[in-house]
Amino acid sequence: MSYHYPLDDTWSKQEVIDVVNFFSLVEQAYEKQVKRNDFLAAYRKFKQVVPAKSEEKTYFREFEQASGYASFPVVKKARNSDQQTIKMS
Repeated sequence: MSYHYPLDDTWSKQEVIDVVNFFSLVEQAYEKQVKRNDFLAAYRKFKQVVPAKSEEKTYFREFEQASGYASFPVVKKARNSDQQTIKMS
């Protein structure tokens, strides 16, 4: 990994951990697979840190530009799937 996660200097240590964990699971969904329930739980924590939709889109865009991984398709697939694991192709 040669890129940085999009973070805000005003976040607490726990909030940074929650956001990094979410983006880490987005990566795993593309590179391997991720448990659906774990991903949705991480997304809920991410939304507690970044509740505004516009802000979420900004962080998703920054992460995609840095990593090449789009977050929203993973969130959408996790929400709409009945499978236990999520794997992006």
